[in-house]
Amino acid sequence: MLGAALLLTVTLACGDAYPAGSTVRVLFVGNSLTIANDLPGLVRSLAEAGGAVVIVTRDVSQGGYSLEDHWAAAESRDALAAGGWDVVVLQQGPSALPESQASLAQWAGTWAEAIRVQGGTPALYMVWPERARLSAFDSVSTSYRSAAQQAAAQLYPAGDAWQAAWLRDSTLALYGPDDFHPSVMGSYLAALVIYRGITGRDPPSLDIGIPAQLEATLQAAARDVAVAAAPPASARY
Repeated sequence: MLGAALLLTVTLACGDAYPAGSTVRVLFVGNSLTIANDLPGLVRSLAEAGGAVVIVTRDVSQGGYSLEDHWAAAESRDALAAGGWDVVVLQQGPSALPESQASLAQWAGTWAEAIRVQGGTPALYMVWPERARLSAFDSVSTSYRSAAQQAAAQLYPAGDAWQAAWLRDSTLALYGPDDFHPSVMGSYLAALVIYRGITGRDPPSLDIGIPAQLEATLQAAARDVAVAAAPPASARY
């Protein structure tokens, strides 16, 4: 899993996505992998620490939900229809199996179209497989990258960042006690990736009890992974 087969494209942000002083409204649509450790709250806290932009979030995530489930849920659809979202972050399970890959691609596309109608930018938050299926990391990455490309959505590759972090330090405890949901450290790394993807800025450090050396490793891993921007509108049709 962590050998030469892992190919990381290093893409550093070129310029800021939002001018200093901007307020960015972000809707999270996911499941317990977003809820765990209050990932939206971590992203907000990074913005507060950075001071350049303000990030306002709403989270309509529900445990066990897929993007199809969210499309059928009044709360999720109503939240999007309320409008005013600059970015909508979409997440479902690892989606490594063929049928799950097809579902992710289909419903990411459905959500992305609706998000653009509301004037927002769709983004996919790539997650990871459970520890018992570490060999599925590459399939998860392929699934989310393909779905993002088909939906012309941004990609926030947290799962790739987990692998990049382990290449730097294989002892990092990114999984929580159930070996699927993230530890605080795992969620923090995801938040670093998402903050960078939303703002185009290097994320600041947060004092959340992670030792400085490990925090520096997580920051480096977040820089190691590509954040794929959505293509211009002219390339979507």
